[in-house]
Amino acid sequence: MILTYKVKQNSYSTIKEVLLSHFKISHRLLTKLKQKNAIFLNHAPCYVNDKIIEGDIVEINLNYEEENDNIAPTSISLSILKENDEYIIINKPANMPVHPSCNHYSDTLSNGVRFYFDSINLKKLIRPVNRIDSDTTGIVIFAKNEYIQENFIRQMKQNLFQKYYLAITEGFWENKKGIIDKPIIRKQGSIMERKVSSYGETAITHYEVIQEHTVQNTPISVLLCKLETGRTHQIRVHLSYMGHPILGDTLYGSNKKLANRQLLHSYIVEFIDPITNEKEKIKSPIPKDMLYFFK
Repeated sequence: MILTYKVKQNSYSTIKEVLLSHFKISHRLLTKLKQKNAIFLNHAPCYVNDKIIEGDIVEINLNYEEENDNIAPTSISLSILKENDEYIIINKPANMPVHPSCNHYSDTLSNGVRFYFDSINLKKLIRPVNRIDSDTTGIVIFAKNEYIQENFIRQMKQNLFQKYYLAITEGFWENKKGIIDKPIIRKQGSIMERKVSSYGETAITHYEVIQEHTVQNTPISVLLCKLETGRTHQIRVHLSYMGHPILGDTLYGSNKKLANRQLLHSYIVEFIDPITNEKEKIKSPIPKDMLYFFK
């Protein structure tokens, strides 16, 4: 991928200004681009402090190779929702971690993406933009280079990258729509479990009940949740705190009577495309084990 900017009258005076102000490239990436000799003025290598005038063409070549041997390639069937030169959006199944770990070295979504990158001769680091739990299904985005990753991270900080989840919860909610604004902290003595605590980090979840009915004599509610922050296990912790744990989420108070996993699905993401600046909305099909609870 090559970024191109044609200098306009009274815009920028140096290449560095174009990179930092127009493309909003971080100083860390700027250093890397200089090391890779990936910056060009009128198709010729240049220095970032070189002066520019109206009509000049500034280019950034992001096609340089990166070492990605930290992720083992594994042939895994990927359900691709969208792909271009900037990113790939995948519909992750249940029971599959996003990242490798000591217990999951070669059977994660990242391993499958590495194998796929190899198949298309893309030698780049594996850069997941968003993360979901192993048992959570749905949308995971991988950036194909550092510039795109930085852009998405910046959108998240500016609340321009929106994430919506579907959750099947126990019980009927008294308030069918609301905001859960409760800080979350790691539970003492546990590696994974989190809890609501006044000492925790800010965590805000918007929710709306979109369906409710009884299944096998159990009242259940289908919720659409929107994350304003992205803490670990945020939706799971918040819904459990409200007395309505997600079905199948044994870590936070449910059981496996009606579900073999936590019924949480990364359903919709909305963001601004880093290159076209157009709004994108991606929706993931609802998995069968959750559709069972829809009317």
